[in-house]
Amino acid sequence: MNLNRAMIIGNLTRDPEIRTTTSGQNVANFSVATSSQWTDAAGQKQERVEYHNIVAWGRLADICGQYLGKGRKVYVEGRLQTRDWEAQDGSKRTRTEIICENMIMLDRAPAGAPTGSQPSSANQPTTQYPANNAQPSVDKGVGEEEIRLEDVPF
Repeated sequence: MNLNRAMIIGNLTRDPEIRTTTSGQNVANFSVATSSQWTDAAGQKQERVEYHNIVAWGRLADICGQYLGKGRKVYVEGRLQTRDWEAQDGSKRTRTEIICENMIMLDRAPAGAPTGSQPSSANQPTTQYPANNAQPSVDKGVGEEEIRLEDVPF
């Protein structure tokens, strides 16, 4: 049995970049930063930030491009994939990405954002967007409270 699963909660470091392949499929690329904090042996608070490259395809790419933006808090679920290529200068490049299969926006849209992108009240559900072409589902019970690392069960 094999398992290739990645689940992250973090903030977008830049707006999604949307492109269309030669076959007509839309693809979105963006980056999400996650951080962890701890106290070292000397009692000093430490923090480490990791940057994750995210790739979304098809309808999910369109949704990411329409509703996500730099600084937005998001949950991304998918699989890890590493690709290799040769750069124009002849050097070999490698990049590990999360191929997004599910995305949930965790914060409200900033002022001036398109209507319908996020609920305007903490009592309303968060919208969940699957990678397949199914209609977006509504995840009941998810509020506006900040998710702390200590609250995540994995």
